[in-house]
Amino acid sequence: MSLRRPPAGNAVPGNRWDLAPARSGPPPTVTVVVTHYEQPRELARTLHALNRQTHPADRLEVVVADDGSGTAPEVPDGVRLVRQADEGFRAAAARNLGAAAGTGEVLVFLDADTTPEPGYVAALARLPHRLPEALVVGRRRHADLADVPVDAPVEVAGPAHELPAPAWLADGYVRTRDLRDADDTSYRYVLSAVAACSRWLHEEVGGFDETFRAYGGEDWEWAARAWRHGALLAHVPAAVAWHDGPDFADRPPRPDDRDRALAETLAVARRVSAPGAAPRGLLVGPADPVVTVADDLDPTGLVVALDSLLAALPSARVHLAPAAAALVAGDPRTTADPVDPVAADHAWHLHLDAAARGPAEAWRAVVARLAGPEPPGTLRLTGPDGTPLLTAHALRGIRRRRRWGRTDLAADAAEPAAALGLAPVPPTTSLEAHLGGWG
Repeated sequence: MSLRRPPAGNAVPGNRWDLAPARSGPPPTVTVVVTHYEQPRELARTLHALNRQTHPADRLEVVVADDGSGTAPEVPDGVRLVRQADEGFRAAAARNLGAAAGTGEVLVFLDADTTPEPGYVAALARLPHRLPEALVVGRRRHADLADVPVDAPVEVAGPAHELPAPAWLADGYVRTRDLRDADDTSYRYVLSAVAACSRWLHEEVGGFDETFRAYGGEDWEWAARAWRHGALLAHVPAAVAWHDGPDFADRPPRPDDRDRALAETLAVARRVSAPGAAPRGLLVGPADPVVTVADDLDPTGLVVALDSLLAALPSARVHLAPAAAALVAGDPRTTADPVDPVAADHAWHLHLDAAARGPAEAWRAVVARLAGPEPPGTLRLTGPDGTPLLTAHALRGIRRRRRWGRTDLAADAAEPAAALGLAPVPPTTSLEAHLGGWG
């Protein structure tokens, strides 16, 4: 992954996007990417609304990215149309195609059936212009617009025909204070139908994952990956767009709903290591955390420590010196290959300064600290005598430090390992005693 610095903009500590300083000069140039498939009426409504935006027209371009409709959609003069073949649900690829066709500093993503109020683009684009690391989500409201003329003002028609919005989403924004208190699980509050980011961030994280070829999940994976790479997550409730129709949970059930939900959940689980997405035991997702060890660890202590750690964190990937790797040869989670944890696409890095062990809850508590709100960039855990036992890194913060050349973007912390339930492996412990449970 790249750690290049943005060409313009600012940085703030943690996820405190609300501390964004003002940026002088004109408002940003914006490319609105409207993803479309076989929804000509909804598209006409959304394009009409984009023509009414308060953002300066000479700094706004619209690109319709068509995902293989049988007939090319009609777009008005000044709107660019790009198309891809119909090879299944490829919204991720369509969004990337639309982004590449534009030139704006800020990318605003909309679905064809999600119609913005007049101030939507201005409200949503402001923060990525100030903070290029910001990934911003607006407020998606729901309405039955089927019988409403496509040129009716949506800020009037929407409230007049409003449908219920998902309570879990509204509750999440309240609980996280509009994502100021975001953590590794907050990707689930980012909806690509009402999202925006700088072009720099979109390119930095590699855009949407085009291997998604079924409905759902591509926006969550995109947000989770952006977060790992150092993005700030923000919710801007003033940026309102109206989805034509009920939320998915309020639609009439279909026979294939259960299978679709399973496929979507597994698609995210195979790509996202965050709590709440990664399986607890199945090894179907990405390897995380990445684990390294000190070179001088006692072989018995090392094997005991790895047995303890991997029992709790089965998806970890352990990088060892060749002699140490030979001790645990056959476990596919261990390797003698070198690694740069910051450059690799991991969320967390655990370094064993000494052999440590503890119950599964202790190891999971370490990861929970790294995955929670305001995580330490580095968490140093010490043994009873104060010597280093484990050094843990939330790599998102470390990446931001390196990107900006600033140490104040993620704070460090230190505490006794016993506070989390970890302890040194006694030098007299044998592997037999560890496995047998008597020492």
